[in-house]
Amino acid sequence: MSLIKSISGIRGTIGGVPGEGLSPLDIVKFTAAYATFMSRNSSCNSRTIIVGRDARLSGPMVSDIVIGTLTAMGMDVVNIGPASTPTTEIAVVEEKACGGIILTASHNPKEWNALKLLNENGEFLNDAQGKEVLRIAEAGEYSFASVDDLGHVYHNDTYNRRHIEKVLSLDLVDTEAIGKADFTVAVDAVNSVGGTIIPQLLRALGVKNIIELNCEATGKFAHTPEPIPQNLTQISELMADGKADVGFVVDPDVDRLAIVMEDGRMFVEEYTLVSIADYVLSHTPGATVSNLSSSRALRDVTERHGCPYSAAAVGEVNVTTKMKETGAVIGGEGNGGVIYPESHYGRDALVGVALFLSLLAKSGKKV
Repeated sequence: MSLIKSISGIRGTIGGVPGEGLSPLDIVKFTAAYATFMSRNSSCNSRTIIVGRDARLSGPMVSDIVIGTLTAMGMDVVNIGPASTPTTEIAVVEEKACGGIILTASHNPKEWNALKLLNENGEFLNDAQGKEVLRIAEAGEYSFASVDDLGHVYHNDTYNRRHIEKVLSLDLVDTEAIGKADFTVAVDAVNSVGGTIIPQLLRALGVKNIIELNCEATGKFAHTPEPIPQNLTQISELMADGKADVGFVVDPDVDRLAIVMEDGRMFVEEYTLVSIADYVLSHTPGATVSNLSSSRALRDVTERHGCPYSAAAVGEVNVTTKMKETGAVIGGEGNGGVIYPESHYGRDALVGVALFLSLLAKSGKKV
């Protein structure tokens, strides 16, 4: 069994001995430590935490424990249920919450789950904050609320719609052009929450012809979840048969976007950000940022537009910090993670899909 404790959250395989896997006792310990940290350090007056989860099999169990622990710590919880990582990030800001926990092991197989920890801005904790949560957990430095001070749980299932509306409101998302282009779009959502929200988004964008692969959010992943070529043979074969103009693949928590070309070849993940950045920079010139593990393609595109590029250390929080420092108009990571501040500071496959389809529709080109 595996349990990995890092500044970005707590990740592990379900079951096993406490401390060796992500057991219920570990979930309680780290959730209580996070609640303690937020109570001490959040600049927000709220004591509300947003909880969202992907569709993996352990999600309901982990969610029940996390929510129960948060209320036992005296925190109120807004449970948005099955939701993408970017949807949960947006909900933190919309609800004026003091933080959020996303229950997802991202691209890891079904045996894994994780607690990803957000601040009041709906962004991941930074290095110092993450280390303090870990310190509190290991020290057992938390205390549960008395019966009169227990928190309350509220359910809100509106955030898929609200997230989509936020994407549609972006100036560079052209629903009229997308509708006129009459695209046929294939989607592989690896049986997680993307299978619900990505087709909804496509319909809202004006796409009438959608081929859904693995879009039932059962948590029984049809293939290894990481969106890399060797795992995407099904959609590649479909595209090679000429059945769609473009294919989109998302990971279980919908913060990474891979694109498949009309001939079935992968539009390398690295170029997801690069092509979208080219489109954004052609309309809104400005700085860009990617991490040090990305290629120099984004730098080349940015400099071709006469704009400044900066590299950040690996890790989404490092990229967003550098983006804020430089006033970047777009940034992200070479793994298909697009961060567009006009929407929010977080990797968001929905934003990537909408901007990429706008680019295709307005250029009149095929991918």
